Order: sequence, then structure tokens, then C-alpha cells
Amino acid sequence: MKKLFSKSAKKHTFRPKQTAFFQPSAGRGASRQEWTPIMDQKLALITFIFICFGLVFTYSSSAFDSSSYFTRQIVFDTIGVAAALFLSQFYVKIQRSFSPIWLMYITWGFLIAVLFTKPIANVHRWIDLGPFNLQPSEIAKVTLVLYVAHYLGQVQGKLNKNWKMLAKPLVVSGITFVLIGLAPDLGTPLLMAAVLIAMLFVAGANLKHLFFLGLAAVPVLLYQLLFYGYRLKRLLSFLDPEATASTTGYQLHLSFLAVGSGGWFGKGLGNSELKLEYLPEAHTDFIFSIMCEEVGLIGVLCVVALFCWLLIRGVSLARAARNSFHSLTIFGLTLTICLQAFFNMGMAIGLLPPKGIALPFFSYGGSSVIMTLVMMGIIINMAGTEAQAQAPRHEDFTDFRNRNR
Repeated sequence: MKKLFSKSAKKHTFRPKQTAFFQPSAGRGASRQEWTPIMDQKLALITFIFICFGLVFTYSSSAFDSSSYFTRQIVFDTIGVAAALFLSQFYVKIQRSFSPIWLMYITWGFLIAVLFTKPIANVHRWIDLGPFNLQPSEIAKVTLVLYVAHYLGQVQGKLNKNWKMLAKPLVVSGITFVLIGLAPDLGTPLLMAAVLIAMLFVAGANLKHLFFLGLAAVPVLLYQLLFYGYRLKRLLSFLDPEATASTTGYQLHLSFLAVGSGGWFGKGLGNSELKLEYLPEAHTDFIFSIMCEEVGLIGVLCVVALFCWLLIRGVSLARAARNSFHSLTIFGLTLTICLQAFFNMGMAIGLLPPKGIALPFFSYGGSSVIMTLVMMGIIINMAGTEAQAQAPRHEDFTDFRNRNR
């Protein structure tokens, strides 16, 4: 059976420059295995650039509390980099000792526990750990991808023929979405659902099944809009932000002002006017608007190009992976980061309704920054582990041209 991620023997072949993860040492004692660090240089470079840019704009966008937010963001980045470095070397070895479903059980425990915490801004999304607020939904983004990738890797190319194979990942995903939605939070489940559909598609799920799955989700979305009236008001204000500039469209209207006033080259770092207690959440959800104001169109296009580079690199590594679990994990985690970034940017410029979705690497926040770097660490580890494997890749994927024949 052909694969969705198919390629010729010569074209698009991934030829790493790295040495093997476990490489026999030469000479005496050659039978012993010597550990050699794993690191994809391009992914490491992208991550480093994002961290540096993120710190700069966190400091610049946080107005009167720049030092406080900047210091805390450095701490979060340090923790995240340490986690990423550890996982980039040892995740595959660690993962072999447990089943990803246990990660989901732990995640569900956090998602249930957060519902009994003291609400912040009328929502239950954070667990107060003293100097640090844990956001379980950020953990769920990672663990759900790992679980779905593991399951789809086991069923391989059977999804196209048997729709019942979809039941287990859909039930696990559904429980996760419901628990997150009770916070309440609609943006995160929508993001995760988009990643889930994409993973099912590349794993060989029948397009008809995915279409009916999308139809089944429509009543749920309508219920969420009608039951929570403020969501419907946000949607209406998104359609006409000028008319609701003094009420529900206030943030989006000011975001437009920030984006439009930046011009081609911006006002310069630190020179934003809208961040001075005019635009709410300027250092978190709407940090992209401040970036547009300070560095202009040319500057933010460079940031968009970096996310596109990350997406292209991630997909290339997923295509090169010989193991379906690794391939789907790399694809799912890369798509989670990049799709979240594009959602945030689209929200800031009015292409999507406003939602509380952070810009990866840039928005201030401990859980978001740390878990984004954790995802990068896992991607680097799986890509590096696959790079030294010599066995031919398993026939796991259905070619999209033949998937419904």
C-alpha cells in the first residue's frame, strides 16, 4: 500500500549529518555502545531565534511592568529549554517504558482538578502553584498528540477500510475537549480538533468519515455559541468591529489600530502607544498586534516566515521518519505549534474571532512557553532518532490519491 508521505528513493531523501544515537566505538571495546548527542541543527536554530525574539517582544509589549514580566519569562524559558534539552536526548527511550494512555489519565486528572480551583477572570484554567500557575490545557495539547499518534501507529493503514477504528481516539479526544470546555474554553478544543483531523487524514482516514465527523461537530458549536451568550456577541463583533468598538469589539478595534499604525517598518521597539493600558492583554493574546505596531509589516513577515520554515521543516522530518508513530508525532506537534501561531495572528488582524490563544514562543505565560519548548524537544528527539535508523520505513500510510478507492 502506498503512503501519504511517499517519495522516491533519491528525491527528498533525508540524509542527516549527525552521528548515530548509539554508535559503537572504534578499536578496543568496539562492542560497547557510545552515546552521541542528538540535535537537528535547523530546528535548534529556529527555536533559539524564537526564544530571543520572544524575550525581546515580551519586554517591549508589557509596558509599565516590563522588568517583572521579562524576568519571569526568562525563568520560564530557562525551565522550558532545560526540559527541551533533556527530552531531545532521551524522550524515545523514556516513552518505551510507559503507554501514552497513562499520560491522558494524568492530563484528565489535572483538567478535573482545575475545575475546582478559584476562578481567574471568571474561568477555571489555572492551578495556582505559588510562583507559577499551571494551565492543564497546555499539557493536553502535547499528551493528546502523543496518544493519537501512538494509536494510529498501531492501526497503521486500516482506518480507510474500518470506520470503527476511529472510535477510540475520538472518545479519548472527546473527553479531553469536554473537560477543557468546562473551564470554559472553546478556542483550545477547536485548535486541538483541527490537529486531530489533520492527523487522521494523513494516517489514512476516509474523507467521508471525516466529513461526517465535521457535520457532527456543528450542533456542538451552535450549542456553545447559544448557551454562552458572550461567545455569540464576540462573533458578531468580529463581523463588524467598528460598530461594537465601545463594547465587545473593543479589543479587536484597538488591535486594528495597532496593526495599521505600524506601517511598513513600524514605530521602533518599545515605541508602541497602544500597549500603554489601551489594548488589553497586549503582552499575551494580542502581542502580535504590538509587534505589528513596533516593527511593521516587514518585521512581522519575518516572524511569519520563521513559523512557515518550522512547519516545512517539521513536515519534511515527518516524511523522512521510518516509524509511523514518530512520523505522526512530529507532524502533530509541529502542526500544533504553527496552527496556534496562525490562529493568534489571524485573530489579531481580524481574520478569526478573538479567542484566548497565545502566540507560541512570544506570548507571556509559563505553561505555554514551557510546553511549546517541550514539544520542540520531542520533535528534535524523534527526528534525530529516525535519522540514524537504517531499516526501511514501514508501509503505514495510505496515499491520498488512492485513499478512497
